[in-house]
Amino acid sequence: MTGFARTEGAEGGVSWTWELRSVNGRNLDLRLRLPPGMERLDPRVRSALGERFRRGSVNATLTVARAAGTAPVRINQEVLDQVVALAADLQSRVEAAPPRIDGLLALRGVLEQVEQEESEEERAALDEAMVASFVAALDRLAETRAEEGARLAGVIAGQLDEIARLSARAHEVASTQPAAIEKRLKEQVRVVLEDQPSLPAERIAQEVALLVVKADVREEIDRLSAHVEQARGIMAGDGAAGRRLDFLCQEFNREANTLCSKASDIELTRIGLDLKTVVDQLREQIQNLE
Repeated sequence: MTGFARTEGAEGGVSWTWELRSVNGRNLDLRLRLPPGMERLDPRVRSALGERFRRGSVNATLTVARAAGTAPVRINQEVLDQVVALAADLQSRVEAAPPRIDGLLALRGVLEQVEQEESEEERAALDEAMVASFVAALDRLAETRAEEGARLAGVIAGQLDEIARLSARAHEVASTQPAAIEKRLKEQVRVVLEDQPSLPAERIAQEVALLVVKADVREEIDRLSAHVEQARGIMAGDGAAGRRLDFLCQEFNREANTLCSKASDIELTRIGLDLKTVVDQLREQIQNLE
């Protein structure tokens, strides 16, 4: 499911921003971008994501900045000595004023910031704050995904209603098949054996019974209806529904295929094809669900 979330935080002179973007995906996949030195957060971030979501492709980016003035500065003595030596050499060749202290310190590389080493306690506190901020971003991402899920629920409910309607229509058509098969078989026998004695009624009854058994789709229709009720129950319940509905889509498609293969008239074939179309549409929407 699609969604976006952003959180900000600060701890001990360090500020950061989490940005999370989610798109549809059959499985859960995290693409994590951490700045140098923050790789230690990777396991905890992935674990937090796995506890919250089951599906979707998530991109998470952490941006870190240190507050100005928090790191001490020092003079790079080696660079300063080289600059002073160059200045003295130039003064011996050309007439120029001696370099001023503020000018020397303004030169790149003369002054440098010293990265302040964090204690174990400071690092642990920073890690906890950053992970808590990531969890807060997950909460916001879950809200946006839930909003999309609520919109999709109505669409999916309509598609399940259409499957139920087509199943009921297939039941109506299938109930007329035995008489239609018998009529068609008698007509075929009459044409083929027009100048021959009629077949015994018992033989015709046997052939009709055999064809009716082969064309019986009541079991497939009953399973379609049962799958619709199960899908509605999943949608009405709590928790992740995407994977279970994805499995039901496979079952819907299997029954629709069997219905088409057993159909003995054009109307039932049309219903089976319409079912396959709706099931394909349902599968596309289910990919957006958690």
